[in-house]
Amino acid sequence: MKERILQLKSFYQNKRKLLSVLLCVFIFTSCIKEFKRPNVILIMADDMGYECLGSYGSKSYNTPNLDLLAHNGIRFSKCISQPICTPSRVKLMTGKYNYRNYDYFGNLNTSEYTFGNLMKSSGYSTCIAGKWQLNGLYDKDSILTWNDNTKPNQFGFDEYCLWQLTKDRALGERYANPLIEQNGEILTRNKEVYGPDIFSEYILEFIERKKEQPFFVYYPMVLVHDPFVPTPDSKDWKDETFRYKNDTTYFKDMVAYTDKIVGRIVAKLKELEIDDNTLVIFTGDNGTHTSIHTNTDNGIVQGGKGFTTDAGTHVPLIAYWPKMIKEGFSYDELIEFSDFFPTLADIAGVDVKSDGKSFFPLLTNSNYEPRNTAFVHYDHRWANKPDKRRNRFVRTTDYKLYQDGGFYNLSSDIKEEAPLNTKDCTRDELVIKDMLARELQKHPGWKK
Repeated sequence: MKERILQLKSFYQNKRKLLSVLLCVFIFTSCIKEFKRPNVILIMADDMGYECLGSYGSKSYNTPNLDLLAHNGIRFSKCISQPICTPSRVKLMTGKYNYRNYDYFGNLNTSEYTFGNLMKSSGYSTCIAGKWQLNGLYDKDSILTWNDNTKPNQFGFDEYCLWQLTKDRALGERYANPLIEQNGEILTRNKEVYGPDIFSEYILEFIERKKEQPFFVYYPMVLVHDPFVPTPDSKDWKDETFRYKNDTTYFKDMVAYTDKIVGRIVAKLKELEIDDNTLVIFTGDNGTHTSIHTNTDNGIVQGGKGFTTDAGTHVPLIAYWPKMIKEGFSYDELIEFSDFFPTLADIAGVDVKSDGKSFFPLLTNSNYEPRNTAFVHYDHRWANKPDKRRNRFVRTTDYKLYQDGGFYNLSSDIKEEAPLNTKDCTRDELVIKDMLARELQKHPGWKK
């Protein structure tokens, strides 16, 4: 009898162990299913500051699709870019500060490891479409030369559809009658074709082909960069003579067309029933062109492209991911362009080093410690002749310190017209300034 009891006891113990193992397997399988790696679409408008979207207070432009994404996703209110395109792109793509990775304007050194390489090596199908402008090299005499058209593949993109990829096509149009290269071939030019439509249609076709597997799309748009010209939705488009007329009047149409393209992409995701687990990120590469004045809830904002003021480095950032972001909200702490690379690494499940801080926990409603400061090193290096706009600063949400000692309260002086005098600073402001100075000192010495 005793032996029988021991047998039964052993049986039930083994059964409990088996049930425990099965339960663990079930939970593990459920977690894998729940946290299946998402598709990622990163869209970056060209020369679009934060003030251009209705969700950021604009009263001048029509952006219903982007505003809806901001409403249902995360609206980042303080995303800090570089002041101009190439510095922003190389920082965004590599997760490094510009003093580590920036050679000259229009170039991305082939020694760099980009988020394209990262996502491809992690099993993602990768695609880039839109503006390239990263193949130029300057020699010791400041003469521009060009690499061949293999760079997008070298940087991890399986496929590409790009404007301004190689020298012979560098000056071709991006809007009407565009000159575009697609996977090694020059597309036939057509004066009735609009460049942004070619890029967006290529992306939609790529999504259709890759819908059954994880994909990563990087879409650095050509919109809304000058020349400011009509779009197919503009009344002046029908007259060919207006298609190359550079007039800021058309800027509002270009913003609206940007929004329309984003709407097309989201609609395609819904049509294919893959929107739930696709992360759509939208941002701008730098501030708006200085010729553009935008009416906002806080008054008129003049674009600050090329300058290190808030108007030159403050861009929109929206993250939309229905599976993880169940209810939209605004995030009011700092994000900077070095943060995109480690965020994508977390999505791909890869451990990498970078200068940035991953905001992946924000996307998944996990614990996240906000960054205290954002750092910008800006050396324009246009044709190897740095101009007066080269600069370096570190900032909090409300205060900013330049390497020359200029200290500003951004909450009361957003245009940075009145630097704070040390003798007039409050005790708290002196503490903040000292902290910012120590942050600047962490980076290798560099002076104007």
